[in-house]
Amino acid sequence: MYKKVRTPCIGVCSTGIGDDVCRGCKRFAHEVIDWNAYTEEQRRIIAERREAYLVNAVRSQLEIVDEEQLLAQLHHQQIRFDDSQNAYCWVFELLRAGASQINELREYGLNPTVQARGVPLVEVRRRIDEDFYALSVAYYQRFVVPGLIKS
Repeated sequence: MYKKVRTPCIGVCSTGIGDDVCRGCKRFAHEVIDWNAYTEEQRRIIAERREAYLVNAVRSQLEIVDEEQLLAQLHHQQIRFDDSQNAYCWVFELLRAGASQINELREYGLNPTVQARGVPLVEVRRRIDEDFYALSVAYYQRFVVPGLIKS
């Protein structure tokens, strides 16, 4: 049995200013508007799409080399994360909570990828968020706008 899908809203919605994809949660405008009317299955489909894009974006910048160490640090730092999600989503929550305070990635069970080597973590977090948004926008433009995917 699945657990209930919570809203991914983070309180910085840009759909109200005309964006087709929210810059905060990366849902499509119609998904933000209709969220409360969706079934759990519809919400799960949205959550899985978002999770896949976020995992892809994080993996392009960081590699988990020790998941147990990452988990221990998340608990030690009291970072809120969803343990049912892919561990790369946990990494993003860690970066959102304190990218500017992390000095040594290895202490968190992480390594930078080639693209992120020598790049400040605040910039890595920005890149991940930008890629997450870009993937969501690309899907929206490719499949939703032409009507290939029904919402």
